[in-house]
Amino acid sequence: MTGLDRRPVAATDATLARGPLAGFAAGSLGMGVWVTVPGLLLLYFLTDVLAVGPWLAGLALLLPKIADVLLHPWVGHRADVEQNRRGDRRRLLLLGCALPIAFAALFAVPGGLTGAPAAAWVAVFFVAGNLLFAAYQVPYLATPADLRIGYDERTRLMAFRMVVLTLGILLSGLLAPLLTGGDAATRGGYQRMGLVLAAGMLAAMLVGVAGIARLRGGAADPTRAGHGGWRALRTALRDRQFRWLVTAYLAMSTATHLVLAGVPYYAEYELRAPGLTTVLVAAFVAPALLVTPLWLVLARRVGKQRALLGAQGAFALGSLVLAVGRPAGLPVLIGAVAVLGLAFAGMQLLPFSMLPDVIRAAADRPAAADGTATGEGTAAAERPAAADGTGGATGAGTYTGVWTATEATGAALGPYAYALCLAVGGFVASTAGASPTQPDAALAAVRYGFGVLPAVAMLAALLLQRRYTLDASARAAS
Repeated sequence: MTGLDRRPVAATDATLARGPLAGFAAGSLGMGVWVTVPGLLLLYFLTDVLAVGPWLAGLALLLPKIADVLLHPWVGHRADVEQNRRGDRRRLLLLGCALPIAFAALFAVPGGLTGAPAAAWVAVFFVAGNLLFAAYQVPYLATPADLRIGYDERTRLMAFRMVVLTLGILLSGLLAPLLTGGDAATRGGYQRMGLVLAAGMLAAMLVGVAGIARLRGGAADPTRAGHGGWRALRTALRDRQFRWLVTAYLAMSTATHLVLAGVPYYAEYELRAPGLTTVLVAAFVAPALLVTPLWLVLARRVGKQRALLGAQGAFALGSLVLAVGRPAGLPVLIGAVAVLGLAFAGMQLLPFSMLPDVIRAAADRPAAADGTATGEGTAAAERPAAADGTGGATGAGTYTGVWTATEATGAALGPYAYALCLAVGGFVASTAGASPTQPDAALAAVRYGFGVLPAVAMLAALLLQRRYTLDASARAAS
């Protein structure tokens, strides 16, 4: 049976056809732009082009994420309602395809705005963009849990996504700084960059919608809608396995987005070569194109959990090398960034393929008296299937909404933590073309914020991840 069948895949050993897999993965090409470019350039755009102080710039990026924490579980609930009523989540996906409009507006700040008014403009469109991104991302990531596929096939499905997502991250990470004007970036350059990348985003996201339809076959999947809002958050966090996985991913997301936000600063103020921004981005992202299949093989041999712990440890060690700075030598530093990239590939593939494992286990788990999952990490094969015979992904959208809210929070906490580090060091903000002299404390903040802070966050992720215990039973049951 393949993903082209006119019903959800019904056997846990099914192998999905490559055509629908590639179409599904194409959606991540557009999502990769949103994941990468704001994280890479928005903080620098605020402080070094729009003359926004680092503390206010960090706040402008953090506050919009508060709305995400509240709205993503609600979007997940709506995704489950759509699935229950219509048999798919297509309408939300199409709504999310308006994301490129918000992306373009994010960098189209009117010429007369600087300082606090410019920060307000960015914050407003960041809120709009995050909401539209949730409308696309939540039903998109619920797809693996909607399909009746096994432990390894879920990893394979997400590996396709990871390769294409990496391509989107790499292309946007390399093109965005060039389109802004490189070392001579201007407001007009940022506006041009926003328009060009928005067009590419739209095309890729529409292809992704079509790919999901082919995987699902257009037939109603008899899952049950969950609850929304705070009740959804409470229900998901009662699931012990989900709680440890999602908390560890919060720390991972914080660390990786901190590194992305710090790349332009590290290149300009530590390496004294702004043009190296694209080199560092390439070293961070490009390895994933080569090593994602290796992570897939490793996950099959040792399990996703053990492979993920190895990725987290490698990321922490690479970050500490970056804290040494120029004395380590440029080749060593670029090599350290490449180690981060190798680990980043695993941290994008493995947690996202573990999430549907958790959802599937929760769907097959007997409910508590209050209607919530019991939270025990028993494998699906050790419990009776759902009454409708699906063993289906009940509440897949709700779980995914909580997950994406956590991811969005990490995407905000990373740049905010780096911005606070710069502010403590006395970093001097400026407009495009200006080159103020930075105090020694600010230069130290650039280096240590880029190296020590992500290492600490990743070590926290490793310790939290060790509490997740579902992997062995999920693997054995597949």
